[in-house]
Amino acid sequence: MATSGPDSRYIVRGGNPLQGTVFVQGAKNAALKMIAASLLAEKGRTVLRNVPVIEDVQRAVELAQAVGAVVKFHEPERTLVVDASDLTSSVLPAEIARRFRGSVLFVPALLHRLGEATIEGVGGCNLGTRSLDFHYRGFARLGAIVEEGDTVIRIKADRLRGAHLYLDTPSHTGTENLIMAASLAPGTTIIDNTALEPEVLDVIAFLTKMGARITGGGTGFVTVEGVEELTAVEHTVMADRIDAGVFAVAAAITGGEISLVGASLEHFGVARWKLEQMGVDFSTHGAILQVCRDRQLRPINVITDTYPGFATDLQSPIMALSSLADGTSYIRETIFDGRYMLAEELNKMGGKVEVAGNVALVHGPTPLHGTEVIAHDLRSGIALILAGLAADGETVVSPGYLIDRGHASVATRLSTLGADIVEEVVG
Repeated sequence: MATSGPDSRYIVRGGNPLQGTVFVQGAKNAALKMIAASLLAEKGRTVLRNVPVIEDVQRAVELAQAVGAVVKFHEPERTLVVDASDLTSSVLPAEIARRFRGSVLFVPALLHRLGEATIEGVGGCNLGTRSLDFHYRGFARLGAIVEEGDTVIRIKADRLRGAHLYLDTPSHTGTENLIMAASLAPGTTIIDNTALEPEVLDVIAFLTKMGARITGGGTGFVTVEGVEELTAVEHTVMADRIDAGVFAVAAAITGGEISLVGASLEHFGVARWKLEQMGVDFSTHGAILQVCRDRQLRPINVITDTYPGFATDLQSPIMALSSLADGTSYIRETIFDGRYMLAEELNKMGGKVEVAGNVALVHGPTPLHGTEVIAHDLRSGIALILAGLAADGETVVSPGYLIDRGHASVATRLSTLGADIVEEVVG
């Protein structure tokens, strides 16, 4: 596991076009939900394969252990084994939960197994005002009582029951969480305006293996027929499309050529077309996606949106890439209102980024130079590493912990492609 806590930093020396082959990690946004969903099974051992060795997975493992599950993470094999036959606590402790936005994913299992759940803190990336209220409203519609304090949220339910639910926005976490809650709730639950992400379909496939009765995945309108029990199963987590997108940008920003093992071009959504418009070439060879860029980058107009729109998680990487484009790029963020913190850091490196409301103008091409920069969240952190790969001189990105939350073995995988990068423990 990468160094935990804020006591590491990445040192990048740019100028090397990346070449070679890299393995795309398992999908963070599927694996975290599956770890939580595995607690719905009262007997047997769930086996998850292709689990990414990242900090957020470690936090999810710690939460599962905190409520009584026996969890073993075999990191070299990227295999996780969960025995949730004896849950002993309904409390998700603050010291873990405040660092992990996905804590709310454990509520359905605790409600069904213990009748209550207490979240002592919520955490993850600082992404503005987007909240988790829709999760709690959904639990309430299913029959739970939600009590919200300043630092603690308590949810109680003698028995959840099927209901008609509606999501204001098609949140993938909200969709998966409410599907989990509905899977063991007697009766029929209908969820309108559900997310369409590939990870949602993978979680539905996992729950279906466990015995859940779910229809409508990928249509925006999901129906769940409650069942009496779910059983432990074995499942292989899909590849992480955001991780694949980051390495595609790494090829583009350095003018290199990378083969991505396990990546699916179909899962890129609009990001594929935008990168192609900029001058990035893709070709698929079986399970390998080849990415290269050998021409001047063109400017781009990007509007983030829910899948299959341009992923908000790739907005920061494409902002870094746009700094090298021949002209002004326009980036409009519609998902998270706190996701332009990269702009100031990129400008420290010689970028010319203007932010006005929810629009960023990136004026290029600008030669980037190395300096000390701050990772304000996971996505800005990985984007700064990408910028460092293209910059003249040495770029120092800290804290490294935020990057390790979402990408496994960043320095190792980039180094195998020819990058000059190390993760250094500080303090």
